[in-house]
Amino acid sequence: MIKMYINRMKKILCVAMGSIFFIGASAQGLLDKINKAVKKDSGTSVISTVSKTIQGGAEKGNGLSKEEIIAGLKEALSVGTGNSTLKLGTADGFFKDAAIKILMPEEAKKAESTLRKFGMGSMVDKAILSMNRAAEDAATGVKDIFLNAIKGTTVSDGLKILNGGDFAATEYLKNNTSTELTEKMRPVIEASLAKVNATAYWKDVFTNYNKFSKEKVDTDLSSYVTTKAMNGIFYSIGLEEQKIRKDPGAQVSNLLKKVFGNK
Repeated sequence: MIKMYINRMKKILCVAMGSIFFIGASAQGLLDKINKAVKKDSGTSVISTVSKTIQGGAEKGNGLSKEEIIAGLKEALSVGTGNSTLKLGTADGFFKDAAIKILMPEEAKKAESTLRKFGMGSMVDKAILSMNRAAEDAATGVKDIFLNAIKGTTVSDGLKILNGGDFAATEYLKNNTSTELTEKMRPVIEASLAKVNATAYWKDVFTNYNKFSKEKVDTDLSSYVTTKAMNGIFYSIGLEEQKIRKDPGAQVSNLLKKVFGNK
């Protein structure tokens, strides 16, 4: 009789839990706790056990609704990507940031050293500057790509990001935009490289280098700069995400404070 009662209560509670939204525990997790409680002591009140578990889950989630979580995450992603693209899209945004400055690719380091040895350092410097200028120019046009990706954030995505590590939002964007960003940024990079004469400098650098070396260098400049520019953008977004998660001063709205302030 007791077993039938318990089984009946489990079914009722499982149906009830299907309509409850909370953070930090799944319906299956609650059911597991119910089973453990019942096995440990058949006299334990199943309703009491579930009530306490639900209350604890709600406290962990700070009473946030799914609408608030998604809105907060979207705002955080928008603020982070907006700040990053604005910063990197200005003059010297890449060039004067040692962490993301675009330098010669590894396969061209020998060429760079040789050219500098032959008094062509100025030519190499122009090539490096032009690559960074191209990245800065391209960074101004990628904000909308991120915003479109942010719009597609789901409740499940939001929970993973909210309860994830310091870079969970950045990783989400990277996983969901990298392919599209590459396809959309490369033409922009190519146009930017042509705009600042980077391709001309690059050609000059390696035309001269190939005169002195048996090992010819033929690097895909557009692909290289696109990859480095994307890496720099995600690096910057990651820093912005950490600020929003940890620095109250970076939580620039009441919603951001509510979603991230108590983590």
